[in-house]
Amino acid sequence: MTYCVGMVLDSGLVFAADTRTNAGVDNIATFRKLHVWERPGDRVLVLLAAGNLAVTQAVVSLLTEQADSPARKGSRPTLYTASTMFQAAQAVGQALRDVRASDGEALSAASETFSCSLIFGGQIGKERPRLFNVYAAGNFIEASADTPFFQIGEHKYGKPILDRVADRGMSLGQAGKLVLLSFDSTLRSNLSVGMPIDMLLYARDSLAADGIRRIDKDDAYFKKLSSEWSRALRTAFAAIDEVDH
Repeated sequence: MTYCVGMVLDSGLVFAADTRTNAGVDNIATFRKLHVWERPGDRVLVLLAAGNLAVTQAVVSLLTEQADSPARKGSRPTLYTASTMFQAAQAVGQALRDVRASDGEALSAASETFSCSLIFGGQIGKERPRLFNVYAAGNFIEASADTPFFQIGEHKYGKPILDRVADRGMSLGQAGKLVLLSFDSTLRSNLSVGMPIDMLLYARDSLAADGIRRIDKDDAYFKKLSSEWSRALRTAFAAIDEVDH
């Protein structure tokens, strides 16, 4: 299993994904699930992937091959030729459908499910940053002012704090802190999600993916954040009146 979060802000975008994949308790490995396509000064596109690892890797490889292929007249937009984020999201959805058409029947014959969910976002040119949740069928929805974040994978433990605190007006640093607290809650409650965590803070209109970092178990900031959050929760809990009895 995995856990991924994407947030869209007035000031940019935040993406984070864990790196654990497992096929049983004795078959655990580390794989990157945060993928970036970048043309500095033109576009930054980011994909977070959860589900069957073979399926998600096939989608990423197909998107990369299409983007790197020479553009032909009349061909569908790719991640590098799309003129809007909506067109780029359509390219992601179509790649997912193409992989399903290729592998879906074989997976069903082997009694395996075609499992894939994606968070896709970024910025193209002067268009505002946008964020999409792409479903296994290839269709998608866009984040809004009311719901500025998406989660995929093992999301239930990290959702409450996002529901309470997330706001589009946050700074990138505040949103990054919030997302990592969401991961801290998830890591404490679910062994199928594991470090390191890949995170990207994208500043609006920078059109450069220079804010990527990998957070491992020895990361000083994450250890401090986890410790101080636990202490703050205990303090808040102690300050609330007890139940009458």
